[in-house]
Amino acid sequence: MSNKSISKLAKKPIDRRKFLTYSGGVVAAAAASTLPAPAVHAATTVKIGFVSPQTGPLAPFGEADKFVLADARAALKNGIKIGKKNYQVEIVSKDSQSNPNRAAEVTSQLILKDKVNLMIGSSTGDTVNPVSDQCELNEMPCVTSDVPWQIAYFGRGATPKKGFKWTYHFFWGIDDMIGVFMNMWSGLQTNKKLGSLIANDSDGVVAGHPKRGFRVPMSAGGYDYIQPPIFNPGSNDFTAQISQFKKEGVEIMTGLAIPPDFATFWTQAAQQGLTKQLKAATFAKALLFPPAIEALGDRGTGLTSEVWWSPSHPFKSGLTGKSAQQVTDAYTAATGKQWTQPLGFKHANIEVAIDVLKRCGDPGDPNAILNAIENTNYNSLVGPISWKFGDRRNPVKNVCRTPLVGGQWKRGKKFKYDLVIVDNKSALEIPLGGDLDPLG
Repeated sequence: MSNKSISKLAKKPIDRRKFLTYSGGVVAAAAASTLPAPAVHAATTVKIGFVSPQTGPLAPFGEADKFVLADARAALKNGIKIGKKNYQVEIVSKDSQSNPNRAAEVTSQLILKDKVNLMIGSSTGDTVNPVSDQCELNEMPCVTSDVPWQIAYFGRGATPKKGFKWTYHFFWGIDDMIGVFMNMWSGLQTNKKLGSLIANDSDGVVAGHPKRGFRVPMSAGGYDYIQPPIFNPGSNDFTAQISQFKKEGVEIMTGLAIPPDFATFWTQAAQQGLTKQLKAATFAKALLFPPAIEALGDRGTGLTSEVWWSPSHPFKSGLTGKSAQQVTDAYTAATGKQWTQPLGFKHANIEVAIDVLKRCGDPGDPNAILNAIENTNYNSLVGPISWKFGDRRNPVKNVCRTPLVGGQWKRGKKFKYDLVIVDNKSALEIPLGGDLDPLG
């Protein structure tokens, strides 16, 4: 064999499962010649790896995690039946610390050290993408949620024709969100001049993409779309962007940012007079959580955002039987806090994982689990979940779209501010809670 051929073989990645199977067989054969065969005990516990940002700037996405995990563990205290056996369920939770590298690291630990049978992950592309990539690399079945599907799919290098083998995702898409945004704006009298502020992170790179992001559909919708260069997270001066939006006569603001960055921008926009000319401000990600609105004070009223899930969504958990309203009531009773949108999707992510394991037949066989994922047809707390490619909910092989509506922050009753559903044109099964009011 030539040195060149040897070099090629050395660089060729080793299939992890084949290596473990082969090396395990060699060790077993050697041991068998000197030692009696050990007793074989079938596994009685299945493990689910759970990764989300519980600390750091993305921590609001993980605020409900402790409640969801406690609720799920209580529901699973007697285990689940897989085939003819009963298994205890262990959910091993890891904090990504809002860091993509950390997300990849803890996922690797869960797969290689904790020996989980199935991975789940959620909360922005900074968690979902590294978790999914590690699972794809290590041939680990994985189900994720809580980031627009294009970010979890195209953001990881897939194409419309070539997806992934081991990683599946459920959530709505950027196209769904843009449709909801434009539906809300269509009810307002504006000059259709639209300013867009987008962060340079894993979500923003896709949202700010000239072909796959906001620009093309919003321009096609008749809006004069104005997007300065994407900004670095943590920026503390938005004067240049604000000056451009004022000069262009922008009457609608949109974009994608985390809550702290939006708060900095919105405070400066008020100080520099931009908010006086605005009739709507609709931001993705930044306006999802009650604490983010409370931090803005009265400047937060009238802001609009996408609504993935709410107490009025007409779905219930297949795991606990609780409706969306019952889940939010239980969360508030247990924590004293206002409901938050990721609550529903964190719960649904665990639900789907349990449904998959129940149907897999053999939790020790990754291919059996993968087959169960591919054949999912499940009604969850956030709506129906299925990866039957070709269905209207499945734009690509690895994705299931979930419903999306539009909401506006208004003064509340029990809590200071409430997120009220004001547009449901794309999901009529979700009831309206009020009318859209212009800013000011």
